[in-house]
Amino acid sequence: MIWTDLKRKQAIYMADGSNASMLRIFMSDGTSAMCLYRTMRFFKQIKLSPVAYLVAWLNKFLNGCVIGINAHFDEGFVIMHPNGVIINSKVQGGKNVTLESGVVIGDNRGRSPTLQDNVFVGSGAKIIGEVIIENNVDIGANAVVTKDAPARSVMLGIPAVAKLKDKQ
Repeated sequence: MIWTDLKRKQAIYMADGSNASMLRIFMSDGTSAMCLYRTMRFFKQIKLSPVAYLVAWLNKFLNGCVIGINAHFDEGFVIMHPNGVIINSKVQGGKNVTLESGVVIGDNRGRSPTLQDNVFVGSGAKIIGEVIIENNVDIGANAVVTKDAPARSVMLGIPAVAKLKDKQ
């Protein structure tokens, strides 16, 4: 699954017109956090939780990124900049979820968010509580999401309000 994540990050860089060799992707900000997350999940799945916790601690120490040991993201998970990223252990994420720096995805009274497929979360955004972020949603920088986000929308503001994307 790490390879799929790296290929997706490469596609993001290429869409911006950047030179996106796999070496550049591997050395770019956020890649070590993604790889350590996948390594942590591997050790958790094979019932080596102490090793998984050690890898989670290493991610926090090296990248300033805290991802709960039970958090789950499908293939195509990309962290562009890991500093300040905090993800609760109960968070569930679909395919192609992209996070920028300072993103917090946390619980409220023990209930955590679910992110579906093709979700982008901008720098400093917060997603709190038992909310569902549906497919193809962009969450703007510093938005605070406390309610469900409908498919094909952009969430902006504090508290975040949904604006439907153009149908182009």
